[in-house]
Amino acid sequence: MSDPSYGSVPPPTQPLSDPASASAAGYQPPYNGQAYGAPPPPPYGQAPYDPNAVPPQAAGLSDNAAGAIAYLTIIPAIIFLVMDPYNRKPFVKFHAFQCLGIAVTGFCLGIIGIIPILGWIVFILGWLTLMVTIVICIIKASQGGALKLPFIAKFASQQSGYPI
Repeated sequence: MSDPSYGSVPPPTQPLSDPASASAAGYQPPYNGQAYGAPPPPPYGQAPYDPNAVPPQAAGLSDNAAGAIAYLTIIPAIIFLVMDPYNRKPFVKFHAFQCLGIAVTGFCLGIIGIIPILGWIVFILGWLTLMVTIVICIIKASQGGALKLPFIAKFASQQSGYPI
């Protein structure tokens, strides 16, 4: 009851050169013309890997994004006024200077808020107005425009060279 082919190594097979006899024998040609052992093709929508490719350089923030971020606090506004390449862009500089003007206005409101009752009312109304103004400035800067604030916009325009 022993099978003579059991446990023995099958004889090596030669690749068939005739496609008709190859399909009849169960032989399938390599996928996409690739040899066996080659890496699979890249997934849909992805470029093939190129080891010699140079990665794209980081371009940083767009002018609109930098102008909008400048209004978040005075820290990004100061950074944009000092850091290259943003300190060479009039649009970003305008919004950074305008943010500093808004910060000075907020500081003055804080001093007025020390005065009892009337100062508190002016402080609350001024602070609410300032917050709404900052939100509008962020929206306008992200769209590529500028909100021209009285007194502050003229100063910011002169300092940045951005025409208003």
